Amino acid sequence: MRVLCSSTLIGEFFVIGFAGLVAMKDDSLAMSTVWWVCGVAMVLSVLLCGTLTRPGGVQLGWALQIALIASGVFVPVMFFLGAVFAVLWWCSVHYGRRIDQVKADWAARQEAAQGSAGPDAA
Repeated sequence: MRVLCSSTLIGEFFVIGFAGLVAMKDDSLAMSTVWWVCGVAMVLSVLLCGTLTRPGGVQLGWALQIALIASGVFVPVMFFLGAVFAVLWWCSVHYGRRIDQVKADWAARQEAAQGSAGPDAA
């Protein structure tokens, strides 16, 4: 799960940066505010990669997805991109957990097979 979710978060890092460039063109937004918000969101997306296996890591990822969708108020294309990344996040979490389970089952079968062969088999 961690690999898929981290890939999604790193993709979001770049999208947030590009959204900052787009938001910078809006005269009603202060450039310093745009870059503070985007900078914090970009750092958060990278830091979340390290918290995925800890309790609450996935939920913080969902909070970032909601914030990305909400940023569409300032950069309208982010409604679409935020929704796309929310779907990617769901897929990363859902299928990542399934992959982790399949890997664990496979490792258990391999261990059981080696255990049943006994020490004389080598």
